[in-house]
Amino acid sequence: MTAAHVRRITVVPTEVRRYVRSLGIGAFVVGGAVRDELLGIPHGDEDFLVPGVDHARLRGLLARHGRVEDMEVHGQLVGVRLHPADRSIRGLVPKGIELTPPRAERSTGPGHRDFEIVGDPGVGVAEDMARRDFTINALARNLDTGELVDPFGGLVDLARRELRVLSPGAFAEDPLRILRGLRLVSQLGFTPTGETLARMRVEASGLRHVSAERIGGGLAADGLGELSKLLLGVRPGLALRLARDTGALVEVLPEIRPAIGLDLCSERQPLPLDEHVLAVVQASADLGAPLAVRLAALLHDLGKPGAAAAGEGHGQRGAVIARDVLRRLRYPGRMQRRVTTLVREHPFRVGEVDGAAARRFLAAHGDAVAFDLVTLKQADLSVKSVPDAERERLAALRAALEREQASAHHVTDLAVGGDDLIAAGLAEGPELGRVLHGLLEAVLDDPERNDRDRLLALARELAG
Repeated sequence: MTAAHVRRITVVPTEVRRYVRSLGIGAFVVGGAVRDELLGIPHGDEDFLVPGVDHARLRGLLARHGRVEDMEVHGQLVGVRLHPADRSIRGLVPKGIELTPPRAERSTGPGHRDFEIVGDPGVGVAEDMARRDFTINALARNLDTGELVDPFGGLVDLARRELRVLSPGAFAEDPLRILRGLRLVSQLGFTPTGETLARMRVEASGLRHVSAERIGGGLAADGLGELSKLLLGVRPGLALRLARDTGALVEVLPEIRPAIGLDLCSERQPLPLDEHVLAVVQASADLGAPLAVRLAALLHDLGKPGAAAAGEGHGQRGAVIARDVLRRLRYPGRMQRRVTTLVREHPFRVGEVDGAAARRFLAAHGDAVAFDLVTLKQADLSVKSVPDAERERLAALRAALEREQASAHHVTDLAVGGDDLIAAGLAEGPELGRVLHGLLEAVLDDPERNDRDRLLALARELAG
């Protein structure tokens, strides 16, 4: 390791780093945690490299400090996860501390995917870093000395805010790295170098072979795949445009292909459909929208191509597409249902707004979805050519929803329940449900009617 590869910078200590240092195993913190530390970005997960040991030796060094389990990737041992015996540290890292021995790639055949990653005590820190994706992630810090190892110019690229691929074969080895790089564009505002973009174009087709969970639903500790992390960044619109231009987006989301360059010939929506969609995603991010809304923004208008020919509304057609996309990408069922609902209902029109209209909107959609719909609509309208009055009515609807949220707008908010109606003489069964919903209708029109005695009297009238 040359002097050019080592720099001494003040260490930002964490409880976990102090603990790992106390084990006396000569560990380095590596990768994204070092990058984020240098950028001044808070981070949670930290990975550690332990030079000079193989897998078995690493397990032996850690065995007396807690429970040790093997970590595997594609059937290959890559390191261990330590669940510390120290309760205070275990509480900080409920999923354990990941530690790896130095590793090297060994060719197993003539193809570019014919290799294995094996632990090798003779591999130095710099050589281990050479397997990584981008220069800004090929950084390590010695926990004992505070020295920073930077064998590939990651610090320079950090300063320039450039995203540089580490080796010509990095994307071929793992095509998901393409999405990871675009995620860093969205999260950190980095600009890919020309070579990096060129490599993305060449290897984009490899994304079709990446497991759906790694892209969407998530196998990571935070439960998020790379697409989700990209959408949750601050510049998802830019990252998605780069994904489109490199071919990565259609590999991950082939349903967007008919939208690319499609002119809707609409004064209201003047942008090509794909540009409109990406602009709405960015607008949703600017509003601080949750992941469900950002996913819905990405999918909301994919039903427009072919909707008229199919004789259905683009919201309904888009909901079917959204459902299929989210299932394929292994998103949790709750997220699938939430996003599909947002896509189906997003074309709603805002009429005159009053308290009753707001209460009915809350009753129809539920509180969370109602506010998500307004946020999605706000993002959508922000990139359309619409009268100011339309945006003002939407703002009025949001204000009314906030005012009426405390008013009764669900059956469970009524001053009487099913047991009360049965005690008053109504029979159990479908008729009971019909009466309860009749009471809700009355209360939605006039919240003053949400009084036990008034509702019981009305219930007798409704029951006949």
